[in-house]
Amino acid sequence: MSLTVHGIPVIDIDSHYTEPPDLWTSRAPAKYKDAVPHIVINDEGQQRWQVLDDIDFGPPGFTVVRDDGKKEYGTISLDSFEQMSKAATDPKERLKMLDNLGVAQQIVYPNVAGFGSQNFVRIEDTELRNVCCTVYNDAIAEFQADGGGRLYPQGLVPFWDIPAAVEELQRIKDLGMTGITMCDTPEAFGLPHLGDPAWDPFWDACQDMEMPVNFHIGAGAGVADKLVWPGYGPQRRLALTSISLFITNFKVIMNLIFSGLCERYPNINFVSVESGIGWVPFLLEAMDYQFEETVPTEREGLTMKPSEYFRRQIFASFWFEDFGPRAAIAEIGEDNVMFETDFPHPTCLYPRAQEHITEVLTDLDEGIREKVLRTTAERIYHLPPPPAEIYESAAAGG
Repeated sequence: MSLTVHGIPVIDIDSHYTEPPDLWTSRAPAKYKDAVPHIVINDEGQQRWQVLDDIDFGPPGFTVVRDDGKKEYGTISLDSFEQMSKAATDPKERLKMLDNLGVAQQIVYPNVAGFGSQNFVRIEDTELRNVCCTVYNDAIAEFQADGGGRLYPQGLVPFWDIPAAVEELQRIKDLGMTGITMCDTPEAFGLPHLGDPAWDPFWDACQDMEMPVNFHIGAGAGVADKLVWPGYGPQRRLALTSISLFITNFKVIMNLIFSGLCERYPNINFVSVESGIGWVPFLLEAMDYQFEETVPTEREGLTMKPSEYFRRQIFASFWFEDFGPRAAIAEIGEDNVMFETDFPHPTCLYPRAQEHITEVLTDLDEGIREKVLRTTAERIYHLPPPPAEIYESAAAGG
């Protein structure tokens, strides 16, 4: 399959890495080899991630693409690594999958740690938490190297310790990674909210390093139990939980702006990941309206309209939507929208990524298509062009 749409190389800014069973145990210091995340078999015969002897970290990966290339519907994850597509875990197999999917480059997020490393807060031993975080970053630096200029995983920071987070941020930069994924609700874990001055050293470092900060849905305190009524079966609950997670990024965006954080750090790019775009025009309109109607004088640190901050430094992505790409890009800003597949998660745009892109973007101006599919992602994540030889390989069928 071609790795371009309308001649544009496709960059997928949201996919996930199903961490292999030995990611932590093969790299952890000897004293922590039995404590770091490892795979156990539960009473139902399912593989589960576990920390120490008793902390359940969930299924092997939120992966529904099977080893036979087909997609399993109605579940949050297959029960074992043996059932899963090897492309979920192995970088070489991932590259083959990208060729089949028609994607030139891919931004990659974690699973086990939580999308903002918030699962590690469940570990009481702070040193063990930090080890889990740094080992992951070491592993994905190797994953990126094996990706041949096509795979760009985002680093995890130990947000529970702000000085340690700044230190790890520098290490992430030195490892050659292109961004980080951040917890959106540190206040839920006894820390200051992200607009508090206590975070200034962290934001200073992000700005100085030109490090984009990704807020992936589900990267903080859970919302499903508050938004989803009890009594649903697992499939309906999965559907409603997936929908409810979009609302968490509604909260993140409005707080980034109204807290004055965007005003103080105008050169940090924030990305709302896996949250869709159809609702963003309403949020922009609502923020501007409320700013004018209800904030006539309390405007310290806010010199622009909320929508202007958004268009300057906040970005969003779409995958399954039809309405959003067709109708909302102009309202959001053509420079603020990117494309994703969410591979290999339950709602992933697999195996019809290119077909969907063609269906929803064909009527757009060529320059807008190029921004959505390639140039905005290149700019935000400082990506080099994809290797030229991949196009020859894809054209040859391997």
